[in-house]
Amino acid sequence: MKKALFAFNGDPMCFIHALLNTLDMDKQGWDVKLIIEGSATALIKNLDTEDSPSGKMYREIKEKGLIDCVCRACANKMGVLEEVEKQNLPYGDDLKGHPSFSLYINKGYEIMTF
Repeated sequence: MKKALFAFNGDPMCFIHALLNTLDMDKQGWDVKLIIEGSATALIKNLDTEDSPSGKMYREIKEKGLIDCVCRACANKMGVLEEVEKQNLPYGDDLKGHPSFSLYINKGYEIMTF
């Protein structure tokens, strides 16, 4: 199975479900990619810290290379471009600065949004 999980919502309680499902699908052996979009990009700044409740999951996802990209336009709007670069996360910007669904659909991924 191929899943592209687009995390748009910047509410930490919603974002944690994107993290949980990314790890679960990976554990099941699925081809899963996490795409961080919208207001969720603002969370990147605090997720890579030891005191973040979701930090351990976030770091595991990063280490496994499951974060496919971060929306460049949204990261810019949310003021976290430097943090994205500091964490060496790839940008997605093929759709006027945003990652496109069609890119993933054309590669056989089912889109899920959070």
